[in-house]
Amino acid sequence: MSYSHAIVSGGLVWLSGQLGIDPATGELGATVEEQTERAAKNLAAALEAAGSSLDKVVKTTCFLSDLSLFARFNETYAKFFVSKPARSCVQAAALPKGALVEIDVVAEISG
Repeated sequence: MSYSHAIVSGGLVWLSGQLGIDPATGELGATVEEQTERAAKNLAAALEAAGSSLDKVVKTTCFLSDLSLFARFNETYAKFFVSKPARSCVQAAALPKGALVEIDVVAEISG
């Protein structure tokens, strides 16, 4: 693998993009809602391992396979990112494994 899943630098943790894949089964969620929820849970687990949490996220970058999915994506996203971090959301021509959603974050380290 030619990248890091997480880097801690300058009091921040930078996480690489997460897909909506269940780590226990390797299965990708079937809907944009399922994938968004699973990606957020994957991010939460990685942040916890790095000494942070979803409420410490200051920036997200969200990639959607189709921006027509945005409203459905946003409804689920809002349940996890209640602190309303800065966000960019763009359409990507293709995401790994045929995913509908990928999210990366930058968060403060708890302390």
